[in-house]
Amino acid sequence: MTGSDAKAALQQYVREGREAVLWKVEGLSEYDLRRPMTPTGTNALGVVKHLATMELGYFGDVFGRPSGIPTPWMRPDAEFNADLWATADESSEWVLDLYRRACAHADSTIDALELDSLGSVPWWPTGGITLHRILVHMIQETGRHAGHLDIVRELIDGAVGRGPRNDNMTTDDQARWREHRESLERIAREAGR
Repeated sequence: MTGSDAKAALQQYVREGREAVLWKVEGLSEYDLRRPMTPTGTNALGVVKHLATMELGYFGDVFGRPSGIPTPWMRPDAEFNADLWATADESSEWVLDLYRRACAHADSTIDALELDSLGSVPWWPTGGITLHRILVHMIQETGRHAGHLDIVRELIDGAVGRGPRNDNMTTDDQARWREHRESLERIAREAGR
């Protein structure tokens, strides 16, 4: 595999993760996008805002290619955990557009640089940060948060699967899923005795 083939493969995995993220928030109401679904406040729109911030930072500032898109929620005086929730003034359309613009800027960086191009991540303890390493990191980062969105979306309205063209679920028979869950609950109770 040549360098450009490897870069294309890595970029494709990043793009697939992004598509899953966008699909997971599609069709949700403003309330459901923002509603905290875990004790720490995890919410769908906040996850997208966080991922936009990561795309802008890792594919922008790290390689000296700032996007010019302001991220005031990243200032030291910003509100607590501000990159993981949207303010009342930040509409869902705005956050989704921010994510798309961040991804476009990231793609322009990926296209412009070679895999061995060096960048700097001040908060990482090691030097020699390459585009290759950042691509791998963002595949992991996006996949991790897409997994959060899988759970959040299922809790909101029961929608499951990887995407509209690849739902990767073995069945859509809700009775079968209830039976399966009840079976797992029985196993858990027995194991917990």
